[in-house]
Amino acid sequence: MTEIPEEKQAAALRAVANAGARRAELLAEADRVLTDELRPLVIEAAKLGAQRSRIRELARLSPNTLYKWFEEAGLPGVREKRT
Repeated sequence: MTEIPEEKQAAALRAVANAGARRAELLAEADRVLTDELRPLVIEAAKLGAQRSRIRELARLSPNTLYKWFEEAGLPGVREKRT
């Protein structure tokens, strides 16, 4: 049986839709892990005195995210640079 172009297009679009849905699921899960799991652990490590650079390295966070979380948690922000 010969496949017509519209059938190929429909199959391609179904594949795109499936991949897009999977991507959305993964992004939602990543956001949940970031917010519900990683953030509290990062804050706790900081409260216990862990080095901020080590926290950032292990959590694989940007400095902006890390210090935003610290600020929102009421922790001291970026320390003044030595002169």
